[in-house]
Amino acid sequence: MSLEFSADATRKIGALCERYVVSGTKKPVVLAALHLAQKEFGALTDDALRLVAATLDLPYAHVYGVATFYTMFRRTPGGTQTIRVCTNISCMLRGGYEVLGAFETQLGLKKGESNKDFTLVEEECIAACANAPCAIVGTKYLLDIVPSKVGSIIEELKRDPHPESEVV
Repeated sequence: MSLEFSADATRKIGALCERYVVSGTKKPVVLAALHLAQKEFGALTDDALRLVAATLDLPYAHVYGVATFYTMFRRTPGGTQTIRVCTNISCMLRGGYEVLGAFETQLGLKKGESNKDFTLVEEECIAACANAPCAIVGTKYLLDIVPSKVGSIIEELKRDPHPESEVV
């Protein structure tokens, strides 16, 4: 294994293990460790997953299963921002697939693809049904999206690649 966690990530994982280890297992720390690995290495490659498994003394299969179950984890490098477009029932009924199509057209990407700036993901639900169709970028919720506004949303995200947590 050629990857190693930074000193800061190692410290954070150690602190989480002290706080959340239950009955000798470090399983409660898997999600946090995967987030740290993705942040440090850009994606959860096989080596990154092996590192998490070794660090937490857990089977690789368990760590792999968690990493591939959740849509917030990437197995390949993505753009600097991930746009998660909801297409669950409320969003679907109010044009979620049309919004996803507008993002695909504007970005020149299909869902699941990335360029240097953006990764486009079709999300099952982001829990903002009252304001469907919606998407989330980082912690910023984009609500009541109409396809004609997608271009301006992308331009805003290009100008401010790390938006503050807010609802728009």
